[in-house]
Amino acid sequence: MLEQAKKVRVMIFDVDGVMTDGRLYYTDAGEELKAFHSLDGHGLRMLQQSGVQLAIITGRTSSLLTHRTQNLGIDLVYQGAHDKLATFEQLLLDTGVTAEECGYMGDDVIDLPIMRRVPFAVAVPNSPTIVRQHAHYITGSQGGLGAVREVCDLIMQSQNTYDAAMAPYLR
Repeated sequence: MLEQAKKVRVMIFDVDGVMTDGRLYYTDAGEELKAFHSLDGHGLRMLQQSGVQLAIITGRTSSLLTHRTQNLGIDLVYQGAHDKLATFEQLLLDTGVTAEECGYMGDDVIDLPIMRRVPFAVAVPNSPTIVRQHAHYITGSQGGLGAVREVCDLIMQSQNTYDAAMAPYLR
């Protein structure tokens, strides 16, 4: 798994069930609410600073996600992607990388077409069995509760950038 993570130049994430716990909250007025974990956010920032480009491919569309990705400085955001594989192909064109240079983290069957194309596919432990069967790595943490951070740390460790990322905090 560390060998596959070593080659990741672009790490792509699903949102619901990966960056969140997967539950959808609505107010009486119909507003959608999501909870994002701060550990995941800091992990994403450190991974990006280490030189790995970040991307989001999600089937849903949410202004909350727009705010979150702007706050994190993630520019490659594809919302409303009902055909995730076609969106992935567009991302490859947009970035000029190959599928072999990408990693993907998902949690449901809609993520399988991309997971089957990349050399570093990650699932969360509460994913359906078929999704876990196609993952190269299954996080110990649940989606929305540190799973993204776990993957960010793993990639940085495999690429020997983790110690540099931790150095400012250990002086």
